[in-house]
Amino acid sequence: MSSRDWDVIVVGGGHNGLTCAAYLAKAGRRVLVLEKRHVLGGAAVSEELHPGFTFSVCSYVVSLLRPWIIRDLELPRFGLELIPLETAYTPARDGPGLCRWADAERTRREISRFSRRDAETSAIFGKAMVQLASFVKPLIDSPAPDPLSLKPGELLELARLGASVQRLPEDQRHQLTKIMTMSAADYLDEWFESEVLKAPMAVSGIIGTFLGVRSPGTAYVLLHHYMGEIDGAYRSWGFSKGGTGRVSEAIASSARHFGAEIRTSTGVSEILVSRGGEALGVVTEGGEEIRARAVVSGLDPRRTFLGLVGEDHLPDDFVRGIQRYKLRGSSGKVNLAVDRLPEFLHRPGAEHLRGDIAIAPSIEYLETAYDEAKYGAYSRRPYINMVVPSLVDPSVAPPGKHVISCFVQYAPYNIKEGPDAWPQQREAFGDTVIDTLEEYAPGLRDSILYRQVLTPWDLEQEFGLTEGNIFHGELSLEQLGFQRPMAGWARYATPVPGLWMCGSGTHPGGGIMGASGALAAKTMLGKAAV
Repeated sequence: MSSRDWDVIVVGGGHNGLTCAAYLAKAGRRVLVLEKRHVLGGAAVSEELHPGFTFSVCSYVVSLLRPWIIRDLELPRFGLELIPLETAYTPARDGPGLCRWADAERTRREISRFSRRDAETSAIFGKAMVQLASFVKPLIDSPAPDPLSLKPGELLELARLGASVQRLPEDQRHQLTKIMTMSAADYLDEWFESEVLKAPMAVSGIIGTFLGVRSPGTAYVLLHHYMGEIDGAYRSWGFSKGGTGRVSEAIASSARHFGAEIRTSTGVSEILVSRGGEALGVVTEGGEEIRARAVVSGLDPRRTFLGLVGEDHLPDDFVRGIQRYKLRGSSGKVNLAVDRLPEFLHRPGAEHLRGDIAIAPSIEYLETAYDEAKYGAYSRRPYINMVVPSLVDPSVAPPGKHVISCFVQYAPYNIKEGPDAWPQQREAFGDTVIDTLEEYAPGLRDSILYRQVLTPWDLEQEFGLTEGNIFHGELSLEQLGFQRPMAGWARYATPVPGLWMCGSGTHPGGGIMGASGALAAKTMLGKAAV
């Protein structure tokens, strides 16, 4: 028995767990955070894996981090500094490809090389998406309204939501209906004609899902990513100076400033539940029993309920719902240390590499990659989103050398040989990524000083991401809003009194957003749960 009791124990030191802890500590609660790994951040983590090179090992760009959280927790004071991505480049093997720049006129000229119609439509499309994002934005900044509830307060929220839909201009209502039901590719087909533009835009609809760009519902995921903002500018993506882990470190510093205690290398093996069914505290992997008035899990729903709580303490229908909850990890990561910048075909220089680089030459290419994954194989020519953060943040690599981060889809957790066969396929998967990049940037292979390959199996084993899902559950429509993680339990409470959830498996979902953690804390405080 610990000699000290706590108001709240937060299980997991990912960015949402840390955010929840910071808000609770700021409100005067005695908070303890327990993180299994030696470093904080969960998937939003930076590590020096090769001397002099700092890698954003998993999550590698920042866009969805809510501005109000940055203000509330004073994150710039604690070291947070975001550097906007300046470009979005799609290379080609037979030409210079397409680069979308921060300057709208320059982007228009680039697109007009492929389609004058698309060049003019692009600005209209961007404005329409910003308008829709403005409507959806309040939904991700507040707890999910529950259409199954008969409580007056929640009925009033639903009425307000319905009224806000009615206030939208007719064309925006039509667009909202389409974006909630269509595939990313079909939705973009209604706007654009050029494959070189549509393909890199469509991939925003498949991140975090085991779906293809022509799967219904992926248009909404595209909109979800349009809600990113830096300093109030929509559709702004950025690097965290010093690596993505600096986001988590800034939140942790804020939490400590407000009085929270944070322990690393302290995994939790069990959430203590009384005979009466209430959460009492936790048992660490070292055997220590720590009591608290409330426990908050920043882990994914399956790992929390079926792992730490156990089915015996949960209603049968709830267990079945968690068992049906879709994780289905579909992506991997390849991190590189290189001794020089990659040189892409037909477009020399580095100006176009100061943002993200998408290997997505066509919709057909992306659908073929998905087809292979559907049958239990990683894509032989995958979608790759590549960034070179050292170009804009020299602190992460030695002078003249660079860090390259590659997000890769598709890499299904459930390969046909079984997930445990991934270690035998890990290096071949890494080779496939390098082979694909070599088609666009010859000589890249010869520049590699160090390579880290993370499969979905590795993400599960090392970072606790069940099935390697980067968002603690797919961002598909049936798992969003009041159904995340399941209907009736989207407000951070659980069937175990005293146990709460704050990870990305709760509303509003994944990405380096912080909203799940902040909203969980606000809900707990509002209900006087601690």
